Amino acid sequence: MTTSSTRRTVLVTGGASGLGAALVAAFSARGDRVLATDLADEAPAGLPAEAEYLRLDVTSDEDWANALAWVEEHWEGLDLLVNNAGVAAGGRIDVLDMDDWRWITEINLFGVVRGCRTFTPLFKRQGSGHIVNTASAAGLIHPPAMGSYNATKAAVVALSETLHHELRPYGVRVSVVCPSFFRTNLASSLRGSDPEVEKSAVRLINGSRLGAEDIAARVVRAIDRGTHLIIPDAQARAAFWGKRLARPLYDRAMRAVAGRMLRHVGDREDA
Repeated sequence: MTTSSTRRTVLVTGGASGLGAALVAAFSARGDRVLATDLADEAPAGLPAEAEYLRLDVTSDEDWANALAWVEEHWEGLDLLVNNAGVAAGGRIDVLDMDDWRWITEINLFGVVRGCRTFTPLFKRQGSGHIVNTASAAGLIHPPAMGSYNATKAAVVALSETLHHELRPYGVRVSVVCPSFFRTNLASSLRGSDPEVEKSAVRLINGSRLGAEDIAARVVRAIDRGTHLIIPDAQARAAFWGKRLARPLYDRAMRAVAGRMLRHVGDREDA
């Protein structure tokens, strides 16, 4: 198990803002050597002075190959890969179009797959390493009108559990992070053809009492403990255990959400 006194090499995708930036700051404050990656060509303002920066589009095989080459040249290995980059899109199944489905799947799912595929051979050669995939509470519970987001995050949870067992014989650990809504810039990335649903998501994100720094601190502590399923906030834990232990109550709550959405959207459509 990694202890707080061990200095690691860490690559974080989506590290320029939101949870990614908070994780970069938390790892850097811990004393880790951090490579933050994101879409911008230049390092973002506010990046810790000791952190490195590299442009990485998680949908690009070439960019992933460049990231691997950077790690091998500068660090000769990697301790921790954090597949954090992600976007959001809410929408009802008959409203959200296929372009939106392809967009979110390419980033949220295949971006994680590419990261795992790129660095797993290195981790196997090392006989060590830790993959951390950022999913969401939406990967564990599945509210209505969030089909595309739920599906990609559930897939990340499934992939992470698979790799948790598949890579264990090689000395490689895998964790998956599943927070509920917290204050972040994820709301600004919302894209889709169902604006009414997206307005509700923005209200939930902006109304949370937890910020990205709160979630990042809890995630780093859970990584240090070697936790596989990281559910860093009480709201997500309550929903997760409610679904597992009180399924009728959970189903009733989901039906209530769908009913409120129907009334809200119906009122807007009638106006």
